[in-house]
Amino acid sequence: MIEYKLSDYLNAINYSKVNLLDGSDIVWEKKYPPYVINRCLSQHVDAIMMANEVNMRHGLNKRLQFHFLINSIRKRKRFGGKWISTAKSKNLEYVKEYYGYSNSKAKVALNILDTKQLNLIKLKLDKGGRKR
Repeated sequence: MIEYKLSDYLNAINYSKVNLLDGSDIVWEKKYPPYVINRCLSQHVDAIMMANEVNMRHGLNKRLQFHFLINSIRKRKRFGGKWISTAKSKNLEYVKEYYGYSNSKAKVALNILDTKQLNLIKLKLDKGGRKR
């Protein structure tokens, strides 16, 4: 069974320029995730405008969106953007509140702190009540 990976779509748009959706396998078009592709491409400075154009025309057919991206974005190796996980973002908020840091300083502090120290910060900032 063929796996339809996100990395295959992104590699086709960014580097190989292979037209996956025009092949004999129609599942490539059905599995194409336009929102996620746009989100991934928006992490790169040279592709953000093209991703925004496709985003503004979200009602277009998936095939047309893919063709636009594959033909308008220059061929280049683009590695995945850094998306912060939800657990890290919660820890980031704890560090920001506890120390009064900005985002950039809190990110540096988060890399320095270990889990024991983070748990201590969470305990000190606990305001009580029910946890959801």
